[in-house]
Amino acid sequence: MALTDTQVLQALSGLIDDSTGKPYTASKAVKNLRVGDGEIALDVVLSYPAKSQFDVIRSAFENALAPLAEGRSIKVDVSSQIVSHAAQRGVPLLPGVKNIIAVASGKGGVGKSTTAVNLALALAAEGARVGLLDADIYGPSQPLMMGLQGQKPETDGKSLQPVVNYGVQTMSIGYLVDTDQAMVWRGPMVSQALQQLLNDTRWDDLDYLVIDMPPGTGDIQLTLAQKVPVTGAVIVTTPQDIALLDARKGLKMFEKVSVPILGLVENMAIHICSNCGHAEHIFGSGGAARMTEEYGVELLGSLPLDLSIRQAVDEGKPSVVADPTGPIAAAYQAIARRVAVKVGEKAQDFSSKFPKIVIQNN
Repeated sequence: MALTDTQVLQALSGLIDDSTGKPYTASKAVKNLRVGDGEIALDVVLSYPAKSQFDVIRSAFENALAPLAEGRSIKVDVSSQIVSHAAQRGVPLLPGVKNIIAVASGKGGVGKSTTAVNLALALAAEGARVGLLDADIYGPSQPLMMGLQGQKPETDGKSLQPVVNYGVQTMSIGYLVDTDQAMVWRGPMVSQALQQLLNDTRWDDLDYLVIDMPPGTGDIQLTLAQKVPVTGAVIVTTPQDIALLDARKGLKMFEKVSVPILGLVENMAIHICSNCGHAEHIFGSGGAARMTEEYGVELLGSLPLDLSIRQAVDEGKPSVVADPTGPIAAAYQAIARRVAVKVGEKAQDFSSKFPKIVIQNN
């Protein structure tokens, strides 16, 4: 009896995507199924970057199909296809950028910039084309963290070429001013500078642009929400009550301006003594979990208070590239996949698919 597509799909129905928690068949990731006398072939197309998981996924599909093979060869191709997703209503997409992820916090000192740079690098490590915009005009830190201090972007007088390192396109006011120069600017000037950095940079076909936001809920945040097509925001906090209090303000601010919250990242969640191995919750515990329950958002992941994380960014080689197979990099990559999955679950933006209609009087 000939093997049918239905039988193949039934055999695959029990395979669950660990990143989404849903069956691959239900999320329509299985495409181009071909069943012949000598071969079973199909494509698994993910809506998020996950290069580190391709071999695991391929093996799972091959094992599920093996009982049906009966002498047929099995061919499974796994890939990712990143598309543009909807942002705030009425805000057009940015040329060369499919999705914009804002990384924000209610207060400073919670490791937001470190999280943003490692998130961008983790997305790139998973196979995405990624950019990183340092939106902290008063205190730009990304040139140091990305090992690009002293670099200057090329310009043609109208636009800026992003500065690239570790496969990530970057832009920061820190490239354009001296490191010891204080930016004594009022709010409108800062907002204008952000828009120029964003719009005048020649971003090259980015799947994701990660924006490292300054702390707080001021002019830059409002400019971002009103004039920049943000796909979603990630809130970074520590378990400390005072940090969570400010994180709530940041979360509510994004909700008010219709920017979806992709989730919460809990930084400095636990400290493991490098000498004795004793684990201690220096900033408290359980606070982020309670906040996610209260506001109905997802806890994307928790990161430890680890000396190596600080040392890595100070040396201009963040954890994801300094120790790509280590546990810290694995934690950032897991968070990056969850962020990308949350983006992938949003409604797609089809504006680029339709031609522009121009009405002329002849």
